[in-house]
Amino acid sequence: MRPRHEQSVARQVLVLQLIAVLVLVVTALALATYDARNDIRASAGDEAVSVARAVARSPVVREAMATSDPSALLQPYAEAVRVDTGVDFVVVMDRDRTRWSHPSVEQLGKAFIGNLGGAPQGEVYTEEYVGTLGPSIRAIVPVFGQSSASDTNTGAPVVALVAVGITLTQLDDLLVEEFADIVVAAVAVLVVGVAGAWLIARRLRRQTHGMGEREITRMYEYYSAVLHAVREGLLLIDLERRVQLVNDEARRLLKLPEDVVGRSLDDLGLPPALVDAVSGERGADEVYVTGDHVLVASSSAAFWDGKEVGAVVTLRDHTELQAVTGELDIVRGLTESLRAQTHEAANRLHTVVSLIEIGRSEEAIDFVTDELKVAQMLTDRVVGAVGDPVVAALLLGKSAEAAERGISLTVTGELPASFAVGSPRDLVTVLGNLVDNAIEAVGGSDDRRIVVHLEGSPEHARLVVGDSGPGLTPEEAAHALERGWTTKVDAGDAHGVGLALVSQVARRLGGGVTIGRSELGGAEMVVVLGRAPAPAQAPAEVQAEVPS
Repeated sequence: MRPRHEQSVARQVLVLQLIAVLVLVVTALALATYDARNDIRASAGDEAVSVARAVARSPVVREAMATSDPSALLQPYAEAVRVDTGVDFVVVMDRDRTRWSHPSVEQLGKAFIGNLGGAPQGEVYTEEYVGTLGPSIRAIVPVFGQSSASDTNTGAPVVALVAVGITLTQLDDLLVEEFADIVVAAVAVLVVGVAGAWLIARRLRRQTHGMGEREITRMYEYYSAVLHAVREGLLLIDLERRVQLVNDEARRLLKLPEDVVGRSLDDLGLPPALVDAVSGERGADEVYVTGDHVLVASSSAAFWDGKEVGAVVTLRDHTELQAVTGELDIVRGLTESLRAQTHEAANRLHTVVSLIEIGRSEEAIDFVTDELKVAQMLTDRVVGAVGDPVVAALLLGKSAEAAERGISLTVTGELPASFAVGSPRDLVTVLGNLVDNAIEAVGGSDDRRIVVHLEGSPEHARLVVGDSGPGLTPEEAAHALERGWTTKVDAGDAHGVGLALVSQVARRLGGGVTIGRSELGGAEMVVVLGRAPAPAQAPAEVQAEVPS
């Protein structure tokens, strides 16, 4: 729950945006007002210069100067010009500053107040000065002593001066009129800015669910801690099959690169079946084999605001569990074989007892001797072929299981006791799954034969399991040995990952798997473990070879 004093991020952003908008609008208003003031004053100065030049070129000025009382002509003329042009004063003066015209009659004949600048020398001079009418923008231009209309100094003497001014009070009135328009524009900008800030805050509130910054910080910290601490792999995929989130365990299990976020599943080299399951139909606890791992994946749709936004995929590493489960299945098979052998031994014991009871002791001894020979021969052959007792026990159990089902299982060749590639568990995984597949393959055939051939050296082994079953089509072989190929485990059916596990072990130990046609007529699985010294070694990549 958010503390009472903590505002939501959306509200804080809204307040900050409103302050920013207000500051920007006020600043813009001040700058616009300042700019308008400067423009008005510059325009007033240009207007004063234009009016002053027009008066200085007027013939009336020269006619008046030729009379004994220049003010008689210049006063009404200057006032008329002042009224027509809207300026505040038009003063025509002698070179000694004596006024010949002024808006106030009392000022006639008095000296002009202000600076003349370079006007007496024939230049145009402008200034802001406080005169008898108050602060004003004024322009002073010379009147040359020739009849030419030119207002430039061409060498003629300056005989008089004209000063035209506009008071700052009039300029301020103009600024007030323009300021009203500026304020209207500023208010419009402010309204638009406030509306935009509100819309942004509303969207942000919806996206952050009204949380404050501390809540978001805590959520991120907890999310990061949980994401890296969880023991399961976690993937978040969007609707375009791009990875949006991945934790450390998922990187490890799938061997994902550091820049996986944002990349498409199709570009990550994942098993096609896993990619299809992740981005397609959702499922729970489905088994996949990828690289060196057996994974149990669960995927479910992810929703936000009532809309599906992608999928959440969890991955659990069941490699060790799968291996232990395989060994448990083997032990169960051995148990069933021993139970069957016990039952068979009981039948044989009853037979021996019956022969003795009816006085046929020699026949009973011969019967027992023959049975011991057969059992001992099988044991000697298997133990002689495989030096490891665990693998030997596996093959003995599979032999008994095959015999119980009416299947002939023959073990040929020899695997050195010093075989150092992998572990007994790896051999159990390979041979156990291959023999189980072969037993299942010949179960529906009239000719039920399986041949297991072992050969190799301490650094290299070649395990061949052939059967007399129907074999595999090229399409089945290609899918069975496809890198990363997976099969869903249905309820009550433990098959589907055997060959994938065999292929995984072979690749991990530097070998490979080849599917061919057995001399018995069915499929032949050739598994190479370790690196063969001969050039004709099995390829490291899994292959499938099935004659058409």
